[in-house]
Amino acid sequence: MSRFLFVVPPLVGHINPAAGVAAELAARGHESAWACADPALVRRLAGASARVFPCAGPVPGSGEGVRPPDLRGPEALKFLWEAFLVPLAERMAPGVAAAVAEFGPDAVVADQQALAGGLVAERLGVPWATSATTSAEFTDVFAGIPKVGLWLEELLRGLRADLGDPSATGDPRFSPHLVLAFSTPELVGPGARQGERIRWVGPSIAPRPAAPDFPWDWLDPGRSLVLVSLGTANTDVGARFLTECVRALRARTDRVQAVIADPGGALGPADGADKDLLVLPSIPQLPLLERADAVVSHAGHNTVCEALWHGVPLVVAPIRDDQPVIAGQVTDAGAGVRVRFGRVTAPKLGAALDAVLHEPGHRAAADRIRTAFRAAGGSRAAATHLELLATGASPKETTP
Repeated sequence: MSRFLFVVPPLVGHINPAAGVAAELAARGHESAWACADPALVRRLAGASARVFPCAGPVPGSGEGVRPPDLRGPEALKFLWEAFLVPLAERMAPGVAAAVAEFGPDAVVADQQALAGGLVAERLGVPWATSATTSAEFTDVFAGIPKVGLWLEELLRGLRADLGDPSATGDPRFSPHLVLAFSTPELVGPGARQGERIRWVGPSIAPRPAAPDFPWDWLDPGRSLVLVSLGTANTDVGARFLTECVRALRARTDRVQAVIADPGGALGPADGADKDLLVLPSIPQLPLLERADAVVSHAGHNTVCEALWHGVPLVVAPIRDDQPVIAGQVTDAGAGVRVRFGRVTAPKLGAALDAVLHEPGHRAAADRIRTAFRAAGGSRAAATHLELLATGASPKETTP
């Protein structure tokens, strides 16, 4: 038996993939624990019995972490790092070190946005793996903005000097031991990073606690099912877009039903008697995807990968952070249509929806990625690579 410490940010889309891997490791007889600034969130997603070492850290969307809703591009990236990721690393580091001392892991599994995990493991000499829950950084995202890339390199050097081993080299977002990339080159594209330590394992899809009281008998098998979700971190900016979605969907109710996730209540109280649109604060996304014909999304990595795992094409409307890169991956692969989040109108959104529902090329591309995702192995493959790392059998390379 080996022990694994998962170090994650308090973000649903980063905990869910790790939870699937932890469940697979448990099924093989290994023991896992977690370090996170929100233990309750980890237990909700990974199971009530999960052992979680609490860490300090900013809560997304509160205090100084409240991002101006109109922030985009390089300024949004700067805000993400300076207001959230760097403070998160600095404040998590003591808790991660305490967790390593008490739990004694054979390996640390550090989310790419929980930099304290890798840096503390590096300083303490514990083997560690990167859990890359977004594929955006596996392409040269700074090719057109080299000054931003240089700024980030300097920021990461300072963070390593404070938290890690100052003599170490390489990008601390990519472990020198093992990088678990929860995607495949079929989606990321021909320019995807490669290397012996990078393992393209595909999405980590695992069962989740069932959403209570979802009205499954509401679904009409005679109409196409569309899911609309902007994730859990975009409730502050989603009202206009969701309203345009409703207008586009209302114009197609002769042939379309839609389930809309509206955690912030942007659309107001839902009408439970509506036979065409179902608006809920949360939805059972994975079982609904088994029946869905299209997804409208902000191009969050988890939602994109879960849709394509089921062979479902997408309309993507990226908002910020890595989402424009992921949206580009979807459209370059042919598995969806991109619209402008801040400016799209109901007619344009409807046209994009018609395209992914009725033009066969998008579904064919989604099916191709689905095949690649499932062949990559997901949580089972990730668990096998972690077992090798814990026993010292994982290969190393000096560059990603």
